[in-house]
Amino acid sequence: MKQLISPKSEADLPGGALLPGTLPEELRAELVAFRRDLHMHPELGNQEFRTTAAIKERLERAGLRPRVLAVGTGLICDIGTDTGERPGAQGVLALRADIDALPIPDTKTECAYRSTVPDRAHACGHDVHTTVVLGTGLVLADLHRQGLLPRPVRLVFQPAEEVLPGGAKDAIEDGALDGVDRILAVHCDPRVDAGRIGLREGPITSACDRLEIALDGPGGHTARPHLTTDLVTAAARVATDAPALLSRRVDSRSGLSLTWGRIESGHAPNVIPQHAELAGTVRCLNLDTWRQAPTWWSPPSTRSPTCTAPSPRSPTYGECRRWSTR
Repeated sequence: MKQLISPKSEADLPGGALLPGTLPEELRAELVAFRRDLHMHPELGNQEFRTTAAIKERLERAGLRPRVLAVGTGLICDIGTDTGERPGAQGVLALRADIDALPIPDTKTECAYRSTVPDRAHACGHDVHTTVVLGTGLVLADLHRQGLLPRPVRLVFQPAEEVLPGGAKDAIEDGALDGVDRILAVHCDPRVDAGRIGLREGPITSACDRLEIALDGPGGHTARPHLTTDLVTAAARVATDAPALLSRRVDSRSGLSLTWGRIESGHAPNVIPQHAELAGTVRCLNLDTWRQAPTWWSPPSTRSPTCTAPSPRSPTYGECRRWSTR
């Protein structure tokens, strides 16, 4: 079994010229503590006020001028410009991290830095992403002071990545990509060894869209399903038939998937409910297929449901679509 490269990266190992801006041990320890603090205090999308304040304070302590987004969470910080504001010239390299957590409990038991907030957890690694970009920014700021930074760099701490349409839209509207000609980001992946970076040509993660379906009927008694509309059976058919339907309407090479995360209906075993809801996500790896999304939605129903969908948009944002048989 090969040895994992941890806690130091290959760039820190002996042999050959070291990369400029290697991470000092003192800063490494500080970043570990910073990440664990974020892990203990997770905040949901558009509520990341403590997280934003912590990032801002550390960047200001390094002599930088971060700017909080207009929505109140998330921030932008330029390195290598005269004013610290948005540079007008082209050629900015952006480094992006997401900062929000998930609405799920932290189930770790023997961990000193487990979440202290009930039903909130950094289970997707955004605390790591935030710390990586923060640490990178601190090192790059030091390189800039030494005159070794070859181009301006912008740190983008994006809020609300876990919700749709998401904080990317807010960040872009607030100038996060003004003057940027290249942007880099990383995401934790348990399949990649510590100290390694995984790369591939083409998309790695898919565009994500939320899909909600609402079904309504007169309701009734389970002894007389023939006298009403059996919404539970209808919801079950939608849950199984809709993914199969979509797979026959798009190119099989597009990487499309529809997966349900929530199905709710009824309260009593002998009552046919009047309402049913399904919610899930649609994911796609192909931009052209994504732009055809409004043509997909013809729900498998014996009625004449209404179907509303917005104009095709970039998978950067995602949209929410709702079917209804009202």
